[in-house]
Amino acid sequence: MTESTTLYCYVHPTRETALRCNNCERPICAACAVRTPTGYRCKECVRERKKVFDTSEWYDYVLGFIVAAVLSGIAAFLASLISFVGFFGFFLIAAGATTAGVIIAEGVRTVTRRRRSKALFITVAVGVVLGALPVILVEFFLAGFYSIIFQIIYLVIATPVVYTRLSGIQFFR
Repeated sequence: MTESTTLYCYVHPTRETALRCNNCERPICAACAVRTPTGYRCKECVRERKKVFDTSEWYDYVLGFIVAAVLSGIAAFLASLISFVGFFGFFLIAAGATTAGVIIAEGVRTVTRRRRSKALFITVAVGVVLGALPVILVEFFLAGFYSIIFQIIYLVIATPVVYTRLSGIQFFR
């Protein structure tokens, strides 16, 4: 028969455990274990791994927001011009909003030098919405309600395109 030694959590030395971190092999209790797609890891290993993916600097938030807001303002202005085309404009805005989202995302990627973090992606998405806000307010005060519908379509399409393009989410492989 084999003898088994009792393992104790490296964070909580009074708790017996049978779990080990699949990265560093230290014993961990259920409270310290973090479930990952590849198994359980200790919180330190998860924290170290997270640093690999969150690479943005503080100024990336400012630059990303400004670039997204300016490019979104230009795209929103162009969307208001498309609203005068009529029914065919709905097809143009669908294609144009997607293209604008890709251009905004690539502009932000260039400025931030492809650094990334979830907070940066959210900041850029907010920049897209707030960049279109001045055009929406002008259209509201000029009673261009048909144009406001186009602005809403633009935001509903462009904002998720920018977020998914920056974050690398892929729906199809």
